[in-house]
Amino acid sequence: MYQFIQTLPLEYNLLLFLIFTAGIWWAGTRLTIIADFISERHKLARTTIGLVLLASATSLPEIATTVSGSIIGNPDLVLNNLFGGIALQTTILAVADFWARGAITNYPRKASSALEATLLVTLLVCLQIIILLGEPIAIYGVGLGSITIAILYISALVLLRRYETNNDWIPIDLPELSEPSSFKFGVAQKIRDTKLHKTYLLTAFTCGCILFFGVGIVMLSEKIALQTGLGSSFVGVTFLAAATSLPELATTIAAVRLGAYTLAISNIFGSNLIMLVLVLPADTLDRSGPILKHTSHTLELAVALGLLTTTIYLVGLIVRRKINIAGFGIDSLLVILTYFSGLIIFYFIK
Repeated sequence: MYQFIQTLPLEYNLLLFLIFTAGIWWAGTRLTIIADFISERHKLARTTIGLVLLASATSLPEIATTVSGSIIGNPDLVLNNLFGGIALQTTILAVADFWARGAITNYPRKASSALEATLLVTLLVCLQIIILLGEPIAIYGVGLGSITIAILYISALVLLRRYETNNDWIPIDLPELSEPSSFKFGVAQKIRDTKLHKTYLLTAFTCGCILFFGVGIVMLSEKIALQTGLGSSFVGVTFLAAATSLPELATTIAAVRLGAYTLAISNIFGSNLIMLVLVLPADTLDRSGPILKHTSHTLELAVALGLLTTTIYLVGLIVRRKINIAGFGIDSLLVILTYFSGLIIFYFIK
């Protein structure tokens, strides 16, 4: 597929990009419905399903990009894609807020989503410190900072899993439950009528589709970037990150339309946590030394932007009463404004 894409002119690559985008949207939507069904069938918290199943499946393109970029020795593109994607995916949650009745951060009834955001902020702060220190220690060519981030990620998963069994945070003022949409009784009902073993097969198939179309999108993005003459760092933070985040966009909007708001939030925060832990396999595969030494002002800004957008949502999850403007919560509007302001800065320092 790579060689075929390299021979196509820009117009055909753009058309192919749209076709692959449609494929990701189809697969991502159905995967969300399946995840919601599995959550209900096995009585699992939507936070857990979003954090583990949905986030892992939608991160397959990022995994493919990380592995391929590290093997060919392009750490700058890999890191910009990973850390640039954090702010972008948080902004996806803000876009999905349009389909929610009121601010999406008003709906979680337990503190699990706030805890996810807190742990994500903690890992981002640790990452920023490691970058500032310049990754001074390496073990067999792998930076100690990358190993630390991976250990913190595993610890975060354990903490979140244990918290699911507790009920020590009980909100009093709850928003009204959203009315089931026609979307939930349309495509979703067909999947719910499917036998359980076929549902698992459909899960594997949709994950395979996301991986195939996601890898194709990455290849197309790199080629289109060369054909349009955009800078490498700018593409890594914007265009390539946007391409690999298409599964998150499809699944998050589908989850909100289903009324599974906690699933949508956990999908985004879970995907962002995976973005961070992917530093370790990238560092292991890249043999030019600790990968976090390959930092630039663009990368530092990407991490700071991800930290800022996540913090805005953390505040939104804690402050239950918020202003709604044009169908968006004030926190979602602030996230969108912050992200696009960051894009302007990215362009001028690329």
